[in-house]
Amino acid sequence: MLLRRLARPLLASTFVVQGVDTLLHPDRQVQTATELVSRGSSGSSNAAVDPATLVRATAAAQVAAGGLLALGKVPRIAATVLAATVVPATVTQQDFWAEKDPERRASKRTAFLKDLGLLGGLLIAGADTEGKPSLGWRGRRAARRSTAAVRAALPIGAAGAGSAGALREHAHDTAVRTRQLADAAATKGTELADAAQTQGSRWAGYLETHGPEWAESVKAHGREWADYVKAHGPEWAGAAREHGAEVAAVAREHGAEWADLARGHGAEWAERAKDRGPDLAAGAKQRGSGLLGAVRERVDAARHG
Repeated sequence: MLLRRLARPLLASTFVVQGVDTLLHPDRQVQTATELVSRGSSGSSNAAVDPATLVRATAAAQVAAGGLLALGKVPRIAATVLAATVVPATVTQQDFWAEKDPERRASKRTAFLKDLGLLGGLLIAGADTEGKPSLGWRGRRAARRSTAAVRAALPIGAAGAGSAGALREHAHDTAVRTRQLADAAATKGTELADAAQTQGSRWAGYLETHGPEWAESVKAHGREWADYVKAHGPEWAGAAREHGAEVAAVAREHGAEWADLARGHGAEWAERAKDRGPDLAAGAKQRGSGLLGAVRERVDAARHG
């Protein structure tokens, strides 16, 4: 830091002194600039550049940029401006290669080399970041941070190859399970469709045969049944509330046993029911008529009582 505070004023002093001297005594510089402009515009009809204005603008730029560089204010920009003022003066005024006098050629060569040294120092000062990261480095770092933040925000993110492998394995397992479920659904669906197709005709025929009979029975006795249920509904509800817990406890205690018994003898009972189905149906029909008569008697008694 101390080195920069010493080096910058030393580098800027030449330009500040030269700029102030040019502003105070511009005649010699204007004359030289006029010769250069006239030499450059000898092939054109008019000269669009005023030599006096050009000299004064260059001198003012040297004083202003030199002062900023010496004070350490925007040193990189100030060094760049000074370097821009050095290049044209070095090329035009120190053209030792066009000088025929040996002494003037040597003098201009020395001045040319000094200007080159100043230009090199200004280029270094223009690139000096004072130990801080350059704008390019900051931009690349910001880009890397932004990329990392975006990757971390994504579902897979930058978690690495392990997480990606786990996700792929999970996706594969899900696909296998889905395929198994689809196969099972297709198999069971076919069985259900065959059963529905087989039993559907039987159920439809049975409903077609006995449906009108049931409808007439419900139509004829529905009112009586409704009155009976209305009369004895509170009694049944009380019994259900009184014995419901007991029945539930018995069912919990013997449910497994009953289920095993049903699984063991289910086929046998089904065969017996199939063999004795007509007898059971006739008995049920006879008992049903008796029960229906008893219900009618109770309904009439309840109605006239």
